[in-house]
Amino acid sequence: MTRKLALFDFDGTITTKDTLVEFLMFYKGRLRFFWGMFVLSPVLALYVLKLIPNWKGKQICLRYFLGGEKLEDFTIRCKEFSERLLPRLIRPQALEAINAYKREGTQVAVVTASAENWVQPWCEKQGLICVGTQLEVENNKITGNLCGANCYGPEKVKRIQQQFTLTDFKEIVAYGDSSGDREMFTIAHRHHYKPFRSAQPVARGINAVNRG
Repeated sequence: MTRKLALFDFDGTITTKDTLVEFLMFYKGRLRFFWGMFVLSPVLALYVLKLIPNWKGKQICLRYFLGGEKLEDFTIRCKEFSERLLPRLIRPQALEAINAYKREGTQVAVVTASAENWVQPWCEKQGLICVGTQLEVENNKITGNLCGANCYGPEKVKRIQQQFTLTDFKEIVAYGDSSGDREMFTIAHRHHYKPFRSAQPVARGINAVNRG
């Protein structure tokens, strides 16, 4: 066991903002996004009051904004987002840490509750493995439903174990910034909470629905 594994949460850890929100504004435009948030405000209120689970609130939002979108068009826009907007959201200190791990030969993976569709293109460019929430596709269209469980909390550990044989690694290090990363921390030898910033804003609304 000589290998090392570094696990990074994405939203709020590597990025300065929640990428679900940023992607939906990019995809739909700010006016349609904010109108949608108004329409969905009862759902977001139910989530904040803990009357519906994280995954359900997220799925309702995804159905509203993305349901029925053609997969080909959606994939193109995801790539555009990852190339044009994502670089502006990346924390320099996080990217420095990732590059330092890569230089020493550490295997680096991004483990995120955000959809792989818009995170994976960025990860591929950086030479990282992407483990994220997957979206359901039927008849070459995005349904807005999740394909499997939301990659959050215990599901992060499950997905990591599916991707890696953890006993192959002498050391596992995890980075995160929210309650959705707690379980991931338990499988790491060392973990870092909010390592790339000094203060954590309170996550509300759709940001809270996606965080992890």
